[in-house]
Amino acid sequence: MAHGYSAVVLAGGDGTRLRSLTRQLSGDERPKQFCRLLGAQTLLAETRRRARRLVPSDRLFSVVTCKHERFYRPELDDAAPGTVVVQPEARGTAPAILYALHRVAAVAPESPIVILPSDHYVSDDDAFMARVESALEAARALPGTVILLGIEPDRPETEYGWIEPSELLLGPSPWPLYAVRRFWEKPPAPVAERLAQAGCLWNSFVTVAHPGTLGRLIRRAVPRLVAAFAPLVARVGTPWEDEAARAVYAGLPTTDFSKQVLQTMPADLAVLPVSGLEWNDLGDPARVLATWGRTSSRLVSA
Repeated sequence: MAHGYSAVVLAGGDGTRLRSLTRQLSGDERPKQFCRLLGAQTLLAETRRRARRLVPSDRLFSVVTCKHERFYRPELDDAAPGTVVVQPEARGTAPAILYALHRVAAVAPESPIVILPSDHYVSDDDAFMARVESALEAARALPGTVILLGIEPDRPETEYGWIEPSELLLGPSPWPLYAVRRFWEKPPAPVAERLAQAGCLWNSFVTVAHPGTLGRLIRRAVPRLVAAFAPLVARVGTPWEDEAARAVYAGLPTTDFSKQVLQTMPADLAVLPVSGLEWNDLGDPARVLATWGRTSSRLVSA
């Protein structure tokens, strides 16, 4: 907690691929991040709990979307003032991250941040956040680099991004950090098989960088998005912020951070491999059911 890190939790998506499952669980139209998919807490609550292992409440930002207010308001009633970033509409992960960066810049522009999606399963929060902390420390040593947590794969998954690591940049104190040779977004099955055999890693989307470094990466990859945000940037933290956000978002195209930013900028990326724990992105019903099966069988055997 003494390091002054910040965290941004992404919780603005609609979760449409899981809608039939989440509707059965909750009886309403709430997206997956507001559902208790795997335990007593919602996925958003679990993610915020994980983040608080490293980050104080006043540095823990949550990005949500206006139409989900009845679901996120009770979840975030303990959030510190100014840390809930309400998007007028969902326009993909890149605008969500960019909007949050401008809020973070008003509070802690110099300290590294971690971006945490709110739909992940992690079998060991302490072990996972120890890797995040190592990445945050590495970001201090390499302030111009964007660091991704790369998960050691256990299957040739075609729905994830894959990272091909190259030379060692730092390490192994306590975990090594590698440069990124290439980024593959959702490859076909034969390519995924080859990547798994070649020692490539899944992109967890957990991203660590200095706010300015991340902002510059987005600007170089999608300059039009950053230009479109200019009227909002000038009004962040003012009484006119909501109105400016509505005007800006009304004209924004949907922009995917993995596909349109990370995949196009491998030279600016580094990867910290994560092994020895289970991780799953819960964006797909089959992965949710597989995770249910593994976690319930562990509970039974215990």
